[in-house]
Amino acid sequence: MRPFLPPLLAGALARGDAGLDFDGTSFSFLESAWFLVLVLALAVLSYAVDRARSRRAQSASDAAGGRDVAEAVVLAISLALGALLFAGSLAEGGRASWPGVLAGAACALVGWLAVAALFRAARRRLDPGAAALLPAWADVVALAVAGLAILFPPLGFVALAAFVALGVLRSRESGRKYAGLRILR
Repeated sequence: MRPFLPPLLAGALARGDAGLDFDGTSFSFLESAWFLVLVLALAVLSYAVDRARSRRAQSASDAAGGRDVAEAVVLAISLALGALLFAGSLAEGGRASWPGVLAGAACALVGWLAVAALFRAARRRLDPGAAALLPAWADVVALAVAGLAILFPPLGFVALAAFVALGVLRSRESGRKYAGLRILR
């Protein structure tokens, strides 16, 4: 999923001590103004890159399923922010934060793999105008999932299970497609 709006939401809620409160932990910077402005700047930059990518024609490597540099950077940011937020939420609850670094990065990776493949396939099928709206839809879903997971923590596990199921279903569909093509030979 897209990594920018969930940390902004978490930081805003933590600033108001609503659902989260990173004060008194080593992750208090997650609710600081400088961190939230940095994440907002990264979000704006990401939107600009997405707009530029939607205006240019897809390259042969994109059509073959290759990842470009912008996607790799957003993935790295996703992993880092997922790790920080999970670790911060554990620290906020008085627990050791280091497992959250690993679990947060793993959760971000699962979400990325499930949603990126889905959006990549959707982008190929949609006309350019509709495909340009996919990042906005991804942000809406990411914000909704984050908000629900913060306010009702067990829903975070439900979302994780849904991402795993989506990834499994997506891999099965792609396997069936290629098996059918082999039969035609």
